[in-house]
Order: sequence, then C-alpha cells, then structure tokens
Amino acid sequence: MSLRWLAVSLLLCIVPITGMAQSESVRVRDLGLAPGLFGPGPHNALTDVAGVQVGHRTLVEGDSVRTGVTAIRPHGGDLFHDKVPAAVHVGNGFGKAAGVLQVQELGTIETPIVLTNTLDVGTAVAATVDWMLDQPGNEEVSSVNAVVGETNDGVLNDIRGQHVTGDDVVAAIESASGGPVAEGSVGAGTGTRALGWKGGIGTSSRLLPDAYGAYTVGALVQANYGGVLRIDGVPVGERLGRYDFRSVVEETGDEETPEPDDAGSCMIVLATDAPVSPRNLERMARRAMLGLARTGSYASNGSGDFVVAFSTQNRRPGDATPRPDSLLPNARMSLLFLATVEATEEAVYNALTAATTVTGRDGHTQEALPLDRLRAILRDAGRIDVNESDAPRP
Repeated sequence: MSLRWLAVSLLLCIVPITGMAQSESVRVRDLGLAPGLFGPGPHNALTDVAGVQVGHRTLVEGDSVRTGVTAIRPHGGDLFHDKVPAAVHVGNGFGKAAGVLQVQELGTIETPIVLTNTLDVGTAVAATVDWMLDQPGNEEVSSVNAVVGETNDGVLNDIRGQHVTGDDVVAAIESASGGPVAEGSVGAGTGTRALGWKGGIGTSSRLLPDAYGAYTVGALVQANYGGVLRIDGVPVGERLGRYDFRSVVEETGDEETPEPDDAGSCMIVLATDAPVSPRNLERMARRAMLGLARTGSYASNGSGDFVVAFSTQNRRPGDATPRPDSLLPNARMSLLFLATVEATEEAVYNALTAATTVTGRDGHTQEALPLDRLRAILRDAGRIDVNESDAPRP
C-alpha cells in the first residue's frame, strides 16, 4: 500500500466523510455478468432518470461508529411547490419509516427521501423539515411531510449512540447530484449487512426499448437483510456455505443460534420518467419485492421491507386548479414491471460486490463477498465467460 493510500485509510477511520469510503467500486457487471433482459442506462443507476440526484454522508469514527445518511432528491428544484407523484409499498412492516402514510394517502412526495439507521430516523425527520422550511419560497409553509427510511446497522455501528446529526442529514441532501452513484459501504449502507456478507448501498437502472417509450426505471437499495443469496439464479449462498438457517439444515435437531438468522431490512427507492399514476407506481413498488426475492430474500419476520416509488412526470405544483395528465394505460405497464424487478435485483448485487469488509462496534467484523470465489461459482454455472478477466473493468 502506498503512503498516500495509507494516509487516506487512516483519515477515513477518524473523521466523517462524504462520498465513497473505498478506493474503487466493483460492480456485478465488472465481473462479466449482465443479469436481465433489458439494458441499463449510461450510469446503471437511479440517476439515469433525468433530474434525480443522490448524495451520501458517511460516518466512520473510532472503532464503533459505522453509519451514515443517503439522500435522494427526485429533482433539484423546490419539491414542496413542485411535488412528484409517488407511492409506497410495505413488503414486511418491521420498520420505522416516517412519512409513508401521507404518501399513500395523497400520492405525492414533497421532500428529499432520506435513508439512515433506525435510531436516527427522528434526527433525519427534524433535519429534513428544517432544511425544507429554510428553502426560499417556503417562509409561509406550516406543514412538511419528510420521508425517511431506515435499516438497523447495530451490529457494526454504535446505534444507541445516535451519532447522525442534523448537519450530516443536510450534508447528504446538499451533496446530492446526478451521474455515477457511490455504492457499497457508504452513506446509509456504511454499517449494513446483507445475505451473510457486508451489505450497503446499491443501484441499477433499465431502459425500455424505443418502441415502448424509451422510459427509464432506476432502483436504489439500502441492503441489510437475510436470506439465501442467489445471483442470476445461481445458489451462491449455499455454495459459499453462508445462508440463513444453515445450522438447522446441516445439523438436524440442533437449536437455532441465539441471534436470529432472519433479522434485517431493505429500503428500496424506485424512480421512473414514465408518466404513471400513483396507483401504477404502487403496482411498480410491489414488483420491487419480486426483485428482492430473486436475490434470495423471503421477507422474513424481522425484515422491514419498504419501497418508495416516484415519477418525475406530471408534477404537482400545489394549486387547486384541475389539470389533465397524460398517463400510461394499464396495458403498457408490464415492461415497466419487468424493468423494476431487474433493476432492483441488480441494485442488490451491486451493493454486495461494491461493499468492503468492515470492522466496527465491539470488534464485530462483516466480511465482503469474496469476489474471486464468486467469479469461480459464476463461471462454473456458465453465467460468465470462462475467459473473462479477473481484473475489474474501468
């Protein structure tokens, strides 16, 4: 390791950072795998939906703080006075998401979507509300519905310390931008674990064919859940010997381990530029759970699986004047459903392959998915070219 990278590594251990917490990001397509039927957008990210922005605030402090904030802005303008149509689906409700009931009731989102850890939801709500009220033009606003999601990173992070501050939340919101999105052990994914390995933030997108509108669907996940890892249909978790209830399966009659295998959660954010109604956005959000299932999730008892979906079209300026909307009919939704499933699935893969091994609270270590072994498994299964280089693609 060079002196430069040694200095950077030491710095990351003692101060909060914004952006990536690793020197490189290896995505599943870097391994030669191209899951799904539809191709991705130029960045293979949520931000391929024009106008959508993502920002992170990563907190790595001492030997116990491994957490952060990820913020999604549906557009860079005034969200309160230019709301976007939206919907929420709850796959399993073991979670502490804020603001979802109003989204379900009114079908709009009026703030950035913020992701963090379970015990810092309150801080994130307060900071998002304050930030919105401080925006020009909001001087007379008296009610704001902040949308905040969470997963529990308490194994690697001192979650009881509630280390996320309002400044961290604002930093994530104000750093949000389009283009490539940092993945893995960053932002709200800094301390997460998924499917037996280090989890994190992952994202992906799909482009529909020109004949079907050339619409884009993007997904971003905060992966922190259990299951039996499958990648492109290959039972990777079983072949690596790490999966939920292994002790039950391989040692018949033994009691389960004290810590339940089926704990964890996943937050999913969907974006599209297709002109779809909140009702059909909710139908898309339901299909995101099918993408999660493809990765090996079974939506366990302890998993809080929430999907927030929005469209950048047919915005709501807040006036009381009726307005006509140009909406896709139900018969045109199936391709968007498939794009949703594929983007969600690959977003999880990217969260896993981009994540790094992290040691945190009480010395707990969560290993990153071993990419060399993963390549071998995928090659043996015929999913990637046997001549594929082991080196990540630029």
